[in-house]
Amino acid sequence: MKFSANLGFLWSDRPLPDAIRAAKAAGFDAVECHWPYAVPAAEVKAALDETGLPMLGLNTSRGNVAGGENGLSALPGRETDARAAIDEALAYASAVGASAVHVMAGFAREAEAHRTFTANLRYACAQAPEGVTLLIEPLNRHDAPGYFLQTTDQALVIIDEIGAPNLKLMFDCYHVGRTEGDIVTRLKDLLPVVGHIQFASVPDRAAPDRGEVNYAFVFDTIRRIGWDNPLGAEYKPGGPTDATLGWMAAYR
Repeated sequence: MKFSANLGFLWSDRPLPDAIRAAKAAGFDAVECHWPYAVPAAEVKAALDETGLPMLGLNTSRGNVAGGENGLSALPGRETDARAAIDEALAYASAVGASAVHVMAGFAREAEAHRTFTANLRYACAQAPEGVTLLIEPLNRHDAPGYFLQTTDQALVIIDEIGAPNLKLMFDCYHVGRTEGDIVTRLKDLLPVVGHIQFASVPDRAAPDRGEVNYAFVFDTIRRIGWDNPLGAEYKPGGPTDATLGWMAAYR
C-alpha cells in the first residue's frame, strides 16, 4: 500500500519545499497539496526533483476566502474568475509536474449552478494538457454547508453528463463517511470513475488509526480491488505531524 502526504494539512507549519522533504523523510510515496500559489513553482519543482516524490494534485483557488468563498466554478456570474483559476491551476500543475487538478465548485445552491459548473468543467477538460486529470470532490454538509457538490451520486451525474475521459471523481473516504457512509460499497460501485482516493478518521478528520471507520479493512479492500496508486493522507494532525504517523507502518 502506497501513501501520499497532503501538505495542506501535514507539516503545514513548514514552507512547502521543506514539507515535501519532510514527507520523503517520513516514508511517503508521493505528495499533494491544496493551494501552493504563494510559493514559486520552481522552488516546489526543485524539492520534488530532489526527493524524487511525484506531486499528485492541487486545488483551484478558493476565491475571496475572507468573503466566505470556497471555490468558484459553480458560481453563476463568476465564469471569468473561475476560468482564470482553472488556467492558474493548470499552469502551476504543468510547472511542477502534478498529475491532477481538483476543480473546486464553491458555495452555490442556485438552479443555474449545475449549468455553470458543467460549463466550467468542460472548459477545464478542454484546456488540460495531456496527462493531467481534472477531479471533482463532494464535500460533506457538516464541514461545508451550502457547498454545491455534496454527494457522490451528484458527482457521478456530472461526470456522466460531461463524458470527458480526463474528468474523474476525488473519492475522499472522510467526506463519504460523514455524508453517505458505506464507504467500501460506494468505492466499489464508483471505481470506474475514481481518479484519486483520500482518507482521514471519521468523524474528527484525524489520523486513520482512530474513529469509527476501520481503515485496516478499507485499505485491504482497496488493495484487493487492484488500486495501486498512492492514497492521500488528508487529515488534520492536531500537533506535530511526525507524532501522528504510527499508522503508516501498521497499514502498509
